[in-house]
Amino acid sequence: MEVSDPLDSSLGEREFAPGCATRVLLDHVTSKWGVLVLVALADGTQRWGELRRRATGISEKMLAQTLKTLQADGLVHREAQPTIPPRVDYSLTEDGREFVELLLPLVTWVADYAKRSG
Repeated sequence: MEVSDPLDSSLGEREFAPGCATRVLLDHVTSKWGVLVLVALADGTQRWGELRRRATGISEKMLAQTLKTLQADGLVHREAQPTIPPRVDYSLTEDGREFVELLLPLVTWVADYAKRSG
């Protein structure tokens, strides 16, 4: 995999033009709820209620929408268990795990920065 210079400003012009698939995905994974759901799933498979508790403040509608979006992006796997009552488990896909490995250091930096600055 070729790695671009992260400070190359022309990268943004080429890769993140409005309507571009990369920009759409970036919007999904960096959204407030997208980040919280992905970080929660970094700890392993979660059920609906567990995700709702971990993403404090998220409504049921927004959690459903976020999970559906991240699933469509190929980052989250949804598995319905054939039990009564129904059980649905959510986990990261291989691509989701790869992304979260990159995301967690950023989340850690943000938390550390917030403590330092305020």
